[in-house]
Amino acid sequence: MKRMGMQAVPIDAEEVVIKTREKEIIISSPQVTRVNVMGQDTFQIMGNVEEREKERFNESDVKMVMDKTGAPREAAKSALLEEGDIASAILKLKKG
Repeated sequence: MKRMGMQAVPIDAEEVVIKTREKEIIISSPQVTRVNVMGQDTFQIMGNVEEREKERFNESDVKMVMDKTGAPREAAKSALLEEGDIASAILKLKKG
């Protein structure tokens, strides 16, 4: 491999996360190898794959809805997911 300009190095990874616009791909118990071919790095990853929807709202968004409405955390998160934005979630919870 070295004659061809290839170098493979194992990486001691605990988890690999690939984030896309809509979801996250989580690879647990991964076996990761970094392969360099003529100065270009690529990664080979094997492991247990799980996909999950990406969180559209962060903790500060949830807290803002809770503060503005007095709603509990789960109700605030639920309203955010249903309504799609902070202002609509607040209005929904205030209307009751």
